[in-house]
Amino acid sequence: MKKKKHKKSKRFRNEAEFEEHFNRAGDAFDKILELVSEFCRNHLTEEYCELCDDLTWAAYEVGLPLEKGRPAGWASGIVHVIGFINFLQDSSQSPHMTSTQIAEEFGVSQQTMLAKSKIIRNQFDLMQFDPNWCLPSLIGDNPQVWMLEVDGLIIDARTAPLEFQQEAYRLGLIPYIPGEDSPDEPEPQSDNGVRIIKFPSGQSEPSEAQSAQEENDDAPNLFEVHE
Repeated sequence: MKKKKHKKSKRFRNEAEFEEHFNRAGDAFDKILELVSEFCRNHLTEEYCELCDDLTWAAYEVGLPLEKGRPAGWASGIVHVIGFINFLQDSSQSPHMTSTQIAEEFGVSQQTMLAKSKIIRNQFDLMQFDPNWCLPSLIGDNPQVWMLEVDGLIIDARTAPLEFQQEAYRLGLIPYIPGEDSPDEPEPQSDNGVRIIKFPSGQSEPSEAQSAQEENDDAPNLFEVHE
């Protein structure tokens, strides 16, 4: 297993408990990461592969019980989450897949996949177009990246004057200046009163009772388009 720097989660009461999780869930993590990477190579893109790999690491690092249940269930849930955030079900995009197709490719039921997806989304407080898990190719069309609050007013940085865009970029509030090639990441600057709008998306961390309940939650199919 490739070693990667990890952080202690609130799920762990002490360092010993933290290390115990890594030893216990390591084999399951390796298998899940393998399944996720193989799926993305065969059906999606390198962008999806990188985000899905990152989310697999994140799920492992915060202590989600990856050793419980089939690895394919967790792998399908991880892919579903990244697809949900980036509208993978949209047939106008390439690639695109429905939740039914994802579950079938992993050989799991949709109920299992959606239950794992819900646990992961609740753990990390994720929503569609989440800026931290958005495909780089979709950043330019992601409103949550560009909506800023200035003196109580909501501003779309993409349509703001160039001087505003340059200052927002200098402060690190937007990833690049619209219309220009993406430059190097700006150095962090002090807060000058401009704040990114926060969009609520539910709880940040479910209780153990919630997680157990979600395992049996017959959640709606987030990807299916109903005619």
